[in-house]
Amino acid sequence: MEITPEIKEQILSTARVLSIPMRVKFRGVTTREVVLFEGPCGWAEWSPFPEYPDEEAAIWLKAAIEFAFTDFQPKAKTVKVNATLPAVDNVREVLEPFGKFEVVKIKVAEKGQTLEDDIRRLNTVLELYPETRIRLDANGAFDIETALKLSEYLLKNNINLEYLEQPVKTIAEMAELKLKLKQLGDIKIAADESVRKVSDPLAVAQANAADILVLKAAPLGGITNAIAIAEETGLPVVVSSALETSIGLSMGAYLAAELNSPYASGLGTATLLKMDISTESLLPESGQIAVTRVRPEDQKLDTLTDRKSDMVNRLTRITSKSHQF
Repeated sequence: MEITPEIKEQILSTARVLSIPMRVKFRGVTTREVVLFEGPCGWAEWSPFPEYPDEEAAIWLKAAIEFAFTDFQPKAKTVKVNATLPAVDNVREVLEPFGKFEVVKIKVAEKGQTLEDDIRRLNTVLELYPETRIRLDANGAFDIETALKLSEYLLKNNINLEYLEQPVKTIAEMAELKLKLKQLGDIKIAADESVRKVSDPLAVAQANAADILVLKAAPLGGITNAIAIAEETGLPVVVSSALETSIGLSMGAYLAAELNSPYASGLGTATLLKMDISTESLLPESGQIAVTRVRPEDQKLDTLTDRKSDMVNRLTRITSKSHQF
């Protein structure tokens, strides 16, 4: 999509920068900073993390512009979502707001923690929710040996595991681990960073390094591109979030409805924010969220707006550079 002067003006004239405190620390994040803007088809969110370079942030902007300027039609009324547990000890307190759920994704391999910490957190979840299915997300922080050790524990204790998400960093390591896991038992690998943080998002499938793809609309440049990746690889997919507000989550919900995956999506993360930007917040209800566009409330925009942020300057810089996506 070409960023015409008219589109740029529409984005910049409606852009609002919000700083939203997290209810619980998540991957080192305690405050989520986002930019919201309105297009002819509704509101969209641009929320790359501060450490991302402009080139990567521009891909997130492409996704937001597509959502704001494209009249996507919902393919379902709701989509299933999993609960999400950061690497914390107050398990009950964090998971209770998710309400009823069938699947929980647990963050593991947190810096400063051990495999024993991860296993203890896993067992606490299973004590509280013995029927739930488990996903473990390492964000590429394990080495192969540690991932195998954890897998042996999971198999030995008959843990109801759906998959290990990005257990190791590189595609080559993922492929090697996948071969070794075949010798242990039925443990699936899902690729996240190996899809959205590489120059070729199809490479992980071509290397036979994963069983499942985790797709996030924003880092992949939008709904249309994410659908194309899913179709070209032919692998099962899980649609997930990147700690967005309900406006960003709504884009993920449209993608999840389009792909109609049997796997619950990781789109229930508005629960991890202390507040959201709308009374129409996409908070999970009975393990589902609605597939709908969300409008921010004026009062919450005024309350949460961060006028000290450099995000608008960054947005202006990127829209000036990215004349065409």
